[in-house]
Amino acid sequence: MSIKDVGPDPQAFDLEGETLENESYRTVAWSGKYLQVTLMSIPVGGDIGLEQHPETDQFIRLDSGHGRAQMGPSKDQLTFDEPVTDGWCVLVPAGSWHNVTNVGDQPMQLYTVYAPQHHSPGKVHETKDIAAADTDDEPADWSVQPESAPDRHA
Repeated sequence: MSIKDVGPDPQAFDLEGETLENESYRTVAWSGKYLQVTLMSIPVGGDIGLEQHPETDQFIRLDSGHGRAQMGPSKDQLTFDEPVTDGWCVLVPAGSWHNVTNVGDQPMQLYTVYAPQHHSPGKVHETKDIAAADTDDEPADWSVQPESAPDRHA
């Protein structure tokens, strides 16, 4: 991969190409003051992870693979259940519990846009387990963050 998070400096890159080349669970590609772009590779049978962002809308786009997008008002009530594939996007309203699971036979390549930042600029997590164990994955001090509840994970 050739992408490097340059923080809030201007950036341009081949988003689809970098997404398809990314082999890590999560790679932070760009971190702005109000917005962040991450690339993700979800293995067969894996998922993004059930979570809720109380004050963050999220945009997820698949560039490769087949997934199952689920959302709802609580982690036990996922009332939205939609198959998604290459070229599809998943729009996650703030406060919705959500997950995207790889139901295909190849890694699912996607990118996600958060507003505001959710991860340390330039952070790379090779696997979901490494990401879950990371205690030093906080947004940059210079990013603008809401003053309410933190994200929740199931």
